[in-house]
Amino acid sequence: MKRIYVIGAGVEGQEGFSQRALDLIGEAGLLMGGQRQLDLFPQFAGEKMVIGSNLGQVVERLKKPDGKMVVLASGDPLFFGIGRYLLRNLPEADFEFVPNVTSVQYAFAKIREPWDDAVFISAHGRGFKGAVDRIVANDKAAVLTDDVNTPAAIATELIERGRGGYAAYLCENLGTEEEKIIATDVKGLQQIEAAPLNVLILIKEYETEGDEYVPTLGIPDEEFATVKKLITKEEVRVVTLAKLKLRHDMCLWDIGAGSGSVSIEADHLLPNGHIFAIERNEQCIGFIKENLNKFNARNVTLVEGMAPDCLETLPDPDRVFIGGSGGNLYEILETVDQRLAADGRVVLNAVTLDTLTAANEFFDNAGYGVEVTVVNIARTRPLTDYKMFEAFNPVYVVVAVKE
Repeated sequence: MKRIYVIGAGVEGQEGFSQRALDLIGEAGLLMGGQRQLDLFPQFAGEKMVIGSNLGQVVERLKKPDGKMVVLASGDPLFFGIGRYLLRNLPEADFEFVPNVTSVQYAFAKIREPWDDAVFISAHGRGFKGAVDRIVANDKAAVLTDDVNTPAAIATELIERGRGGYAAYLCENLGTEEEKIIATDVKGLQQIEAAPLNVLILIKEYETEGDEYVPTLGIPDEEFATVKKLITKEEVRVVTLAKLKLRHDMCLWDIGAGSGSVSIEADHLLPNGHIFAIERNEQCIGFIKENLNKFNARNVTLVEGMAPDCLETLPDPDRVFIGGSGGNLYEILETVDQRLAADGRVVLNAVTLDTLTAANEFFDNAGYGVEVTVVNIARTRPLTDYKMFEAFNPVYVVVAVKE
């Protein structure tokens, strides 16, 4: 029976392999890997194949029945490695994985720092902005960088966001004669031209601007920079988020984002998801940018433009919130209906009977299950001699489920 062994190479060369791994390599008829890994076995008598940008050819070769085949990878093949790609393209039952010590484990050992409470990020997959989104949301991070998303680029983004309070350890060429570990800070990283092979470890040392904001539901309205009255009120925001029924990895469209308040609070409920805050008003766009930075939003992307035209390039949503339509409600709802996932939800906040009636009519005709909740809010007035209540206009929270 064909068997593919995906074996992790340690950071110390051939002596980093277990005896079982060496036996499997010796019995194989085909050995694949990066040139650096193949060079560890100059005496291998079978077929060798270098893995680079030719992953399609690698998969086709592995499909051929040819006895034992070994794929060499770095560290743990299932940790930001080739293992994920192979499992997506070949039957799972064909594989056995033999992991080794990863460069990240080795780096933490070198700086004598526990790593079970760290997050692990590949800047190659997310880009440095996506990497920084995750860094600033955590106290300890290990980042695998590349020649574009460099440690210096990551440091610059951290400083621009006002999040420079991290100790930095740049661990270069681990396990080689050129191994070097540089202990510095975020500002110091900007001055270093890192070696191509590196692991960047960042550990928070002190709080910086924005770190004081702890994720909560119901952030006070006055904390947001906003055009007067163009904000979903705190209490309505909480009801809206509850009605959206968000799960951790969903895609949310926030159409007519205003101040971005709903997107910012949803961000903490979608740690593995993505939120698109869509807004056309230039003044609101400026406030959204300010708020996203202030509240350390991780997974929110600002989309500047008029809906529904600007929705075309976005991924299909699992949830949609409509806080404003700019007079294009019917066109927006048509687009949402075409793109919304099965069992998806739309939550729309209406402040006029016209909007409520139009939305309810559309959803009824489109076969959605509809529920409407009226939210009436009255707050005590501050700085008055008597506890008088100030009432706000009622908000109709329309929930439509695509059945």
